Amino acid sequence: MDIAKSAGVSKGAVSYALNGRPGVSEETRKRILDIAHDLGWAPSNPARALAPGGRVGAVGLVVDRPARSLGIEPFFMQLVSGIEMELSSAGTDLLLQVTEDTGAEIEVYRRWASERRVDGVVMVDLRVDDPRPDAARSLGLPAVLLGGPYDGDGLPCLYTDDAASVREVVHYLAALGHRRIARVAGPEELVHTRIRGEAFREAAAVAGLEEAYSVHADYTGEAGTRTTRRLLASAERPTALLYDNDLMAVAGLGVAAEMGVDVPSQLSIVAWDDSALCRLVRPSLTAISRDVVGHGRQVARMLGRVLADERVESEESSVGEMQPRGSTGPLVVSHVSAVTSE
Repeated sequence: MDIAKSAGVSKGAVSYALNGRPGVSEETRKRILDIAHDLGWAPSNPARALAPGGRVGAVGLVVDRPARSLGIEPFFMQLVSGIEMELSSAGTDLLLQVTEDTGAEIEVYRRWASERRVDGVVMVDLRVDDPRPDAARSLGLPAVLLGGPYDGDGLPCLYTDDAASVREVVHYLAALGHRRIARVAGPEELVHTRIRGEAFREAAAVAGLEEAYSVHADYTGEAGTRTTRRLLASAERPTALLYDNDLMAVAGLGVAAEMGVDVPSQLSIVAWDDSALCRLVRPSLTAISRDVVGHGRQVARMLGRVLADERVESEESSVGEMQPRGSTGPLVVSHVSAVTSE
């Protein structure tokens, strides 16, 4: 396909236009791009990467979560949607991979860097003593972190004040008369899990709760089911449950129905993230609502600025807001005994 001949310009001008480089007028660039589109031309990412300062036109996202639950977990579907919305407008692709542990995730970064598969990455689920930021720096792989805040040097981070949301929930439940509250938390090694845990303990102390504790699960519906069943079968079972994601909360609501525990008169339930799942179940779930799609767009924009060699500082996203619904209410039963589960 002779784009230069059709456009009546030199091959050098075609190269400048197709690679977004200066050297041609905007009118000429548009004419060349229109002709290239009509001729079915598409850029060669490997060739672009080999050029000085060239990019492949793709960014990577590795998700270290159980593959069996990822397809139905609303958070990541919304996050990917937001990232894709931002990247597509810039003509950039998203390369997504699922791994089972941190070591495997770092190996993916090594392969991507050595093969020039991506220009940069978005890292999610920041961990305590996380080795991934240092690995990215050593590989020369530009990265932006989602979750935190991050205390290390060199990598910008998009984080949310989860502690404020936890405090709001605890004081709301205490005002409804709940004195025994349990939190079904995510993996303990995640930074945001620990931040929420500390805020939960502090808020419970301020509210003068009789009992408040966290149990850890892996965000799957199966884990939410098992954990809720144990909690509701305990001798002094909690009268309110706060879940770290909505998938576990929906599973917990099902367990309460299975065990004959009425929601909300005997048990109040609060979810996190407020996906459509929270509004489809009955009773609908009270939840911490976050603009997850917006977070995806924001972190993609941050990475875009990093790739443009701009100085990018860490940013705080909007705080989640509690949306009260049918799954929370005043504690009606004055004394709650254990429920036997077969």
